[in-house]
Amino acid sequence: MNIAAALEHQAAERPEAAAIIDTFRGRDRTLTFAQLSREAAQTAAMFEARGLRAGDAVLILQPMSAELYVILLAAFRLGLVAMFVDPSAGRAHLERCCRLWRPAGFVGGAKAHLLRLVSGAIRRIPHKFSVGSWLPGAAAWSARMQGAPAGAIAGCDPEAAALLTFTSGSTGEPKAAVRTHRFLLAQHRVLERNISLRPGQIDLATLPVFVLANLASGVTSLLPHADLRRVGAIEPAPVVAQIARHRADRTAASPAFFARLCDHGVPLPHLRELYTGGAPVFPAMLQRLRELAPNAQLTAVYGSTEAEPIAHIAWDEIAPEDWSAMAAGKGLLAGRSVDEIELRIIENRCGTPLPVLTPAAFEGLRIAAGRPGEIVVSGEHVLSGYLHGRGDEETKIRVGETVWHRTGDAGYLDASGRLWLLGRCSARVSDAEGVLYPFAVECVAMSFKFVARCAFAAVKGERWLAVELNNRGADLQPLESALAWANIARIEIVDTLPVDKRHNAKVDYVALHALLRRRP
Repeated sequence: MNIAAALEHQAAERPEAAAIIDTFRGRDRTLTFAQLSREAAQTAAMFEARGLRAGDAVLILQPMSAELYVILLAAFRLGLVAMFVDPSAGRAHLERCCRLWRPAGFVGGAKAHLLRLVSGAIRRIPHKFSVGSWLPGAAAWSARMQGAPAGAIAGCDPEAAALLTFTSGSTGEPKAAVRTHRFLLAQHRVLERNISLRPGQIDLATLPVFVLANLASGVTSLLPHADLRRVGAIEPAPVVAQIARHRADRTAASPAFFARLCDHGVPLPHLRELYTGGAPVFPAMLQRLRELAPNAQLTAVYGSTEAEPIAHIAWDEIAPEDWSAMAAGKGLLAGRSVDEIELRIIENRCGTPLPVLTPAAFEGLRIAAGRPGEIVVSGEHVLSGYLHGRGDEETKIRVGETVWHRTGDAGYLDASGRLWLLGRCSARVSDAEGVLYPFAVECVAMSFKFVARCAFAAVKGERWLAVELNNRGADLQPLESALAWANIARIEIVDTLPVDKRHNAKVDYVALHALLRRRP
């Protein structure tokens, strides 16, 4: 088994079809499936000639581009482990990640190679490759063209590691998420089915894992002409022009990315499918997307790093009473879980490790529809553990032979089995007034057009709502009235709410509390 075989199949089926379209030196660049396959084979031959062998990890620091997927496919072909670390997390984080799994190879552009000046971990990597111009101590990218392409794709054990990523480690040592060849193939199948991937489509692809699914399904990936390191601050005009120029018929991105396109104010009537997730998709965002892409099937997707996707809900599946419920503090509707996953709501034991359970004991933790609790999931495309078991104790539940992943999210199932999200379990507020979850409040607040972003938290023993405004002069009285039931003690206006680096949309509650505690 090797995930590269699924990708290679498309090169045989549709060799001249565009696999990847990106922007190179200010111009559109197209790589067909046949060209992608050939370049990946040539790059694999270069890796092998320089001494990399199956099971070796290759640290890849390359932005989303055609080169990234050439490198990735070359690594898969040889049975290497593609290793990704967020360099913006700092040198100490990079050093810790390289200690957890020592890479044998390093591939990146000139800027990435500057890290060799400050990082001992990168200097110690034996095999280095420079994408672009030649650099001292690294094999030049052009060297891949000098030899014959690599031969057959390496056969791999289904449980062999293929892809390695790391958590931020903001609360301690980073956890390493290892995706096997079996896992990646299972994830491809579930994505292909649930986001309707079909050969010949053109997809504006902003999420790296979705590009892999596209390549395995014969879908053309149009890579945005934008800096995806800060999706909430992209320049929208070039992206909108790309969509129109290439007649993209589908796209998937975070709400922060789409918010920038909405702000640009140019409708995209030819889009037929639009998927958004990676962060809360509040009703106001869906309504803005309806205006942006009036002819598209809109779908909000709920998932996590460890399980993507978990559930989804389409625009036309949201009934009038659902909109009313979200506006009344009932939480955020996420829809039905995908068929390939098992989902349960259990008693909220957030932060407390659970022992190995019998099926009967696990069933005893399950709670009835309508009651909030922890969301746990299991399935073939759910990560069953982290490298060396670090983090498993708090995030996994072993029930017989089945491993359940604790998402850390709170929610409940309604009478028809649909999932409603309430926010992070750790962010719930329990005080003399009762228990209140962040999404119950935030979903209401986000329905007001003058609210750009908000976050509910307990600060100094009180219920606070931090609000980032679109209009600094807005009258807050309607918002206060709509939230009278929540007993909010204080609505605090902030210039910018702290959010995650990856999607620029999830509230960083640790940073938020630090910010608000400094307020008089």
